[in-house]
Amino acid sequence: MNIVDLHCDVLMKLWERKGSISFKDSEVLDANLERLKKGQVKIQCFAIFIPPEMKAEEKFQAALDQVDYFYTEILAKHQEIKHIKNWSMVHSLNPGEIGAILTLEGVDCIGNDLHKLSILYHLGVLSVGLTWNFANLAADGVGEPRGAGLTKFGKEIVAINNANKTFTDVSHLAERGFWDVMELADYPIASHSNSKTICDHPRNLTDQQAEALFQKKAMIHVVYNPPFTSTGKLATISDLIKHIDHFCTLGGINQIGLGSDFDGIDQKIIGLETAAQHQNLINELLKHFTDDQVKGFAGGNFLKHLPV
Repeated sequence: MNIVDLHCDVLMKLWERKGSISFKDSEVLDANLERLKKGQVKIQCFAIFIPPEMKAEEKFQAALDQVDYFYTEILAKHQEIKHIKNWSMVHSLNPGEIGAILTLEGVDCIGNDLHKLSILYHLGVLSVGLTWNFANLAADGVGEPRGAGLTKFGKEIVAINNANKTFTDVSHLAERGFWDVMELADYPIASHSNSKTICDHPRNLTDQQAEALFQKKAMIHVVYNPPFTSTGKLATISDLIKHIDHFCTLGGINQIGLGSDFDGIDQKIIGLETAAQHQNLINELLKHFTDDQVKGFAGGNFLKHLPV
């Protein structure tokens, strides 16, 4: 089945290694082109992520550098990769083509300058997460003990996302910020989050959060990160399916997708170590759900819940 994966950190690895590794086949990349093809990935989101320890004045240049690698190392060198610049383009991919979407994981890189955010929209960013784990000028992340909601600046960003038909990503947000987004955002999404009921991790969503997303016709994309998946030392595909099953019991069977976090995670679910193995998850899901339901999880649900 064709896969839509809402989150990977390939751009960060290309940037860290100054383009010295090949997107086509580097073993360093969990989601290199060969592995995307083997895993039958049809659409891959590529996150712009800037390490929090960077100096503030250097962050926007780092974001632009990652975008440059997206254009030069991913798009320019591989004709089968098609840049999804607007949502209508997801429906025009030809057989053998893989759609590539730019996303922004945390708005730290723009400081307090909305003009910089506008530049990133023009470069192709179609989904914006306000935070990573820490606090910035827009909101608190899940790792900020204060746990505050959105600032006035953060609310402005949500309004601009709405106007641009851009997703506002709630993965990584502190819970108060999540509820602010649910009140303000036309297009909320959780790009890579699991269920806190199944695995009690700060990065996961409570049942109340999940139900709020489902009631707003928003998607939750489960993440392949073992600490978010299982309380044990190892995580299996069966452990990940428990999260999908639980979200289904909350009413989200048509609003569940995949957000691997490949190249952004150090630990791996057994049998889901790279993008080449997405179909291992599909095969296990088919033992528990109908063919149509699994097609939805794989990517069909996402394609029915685009900003319009």
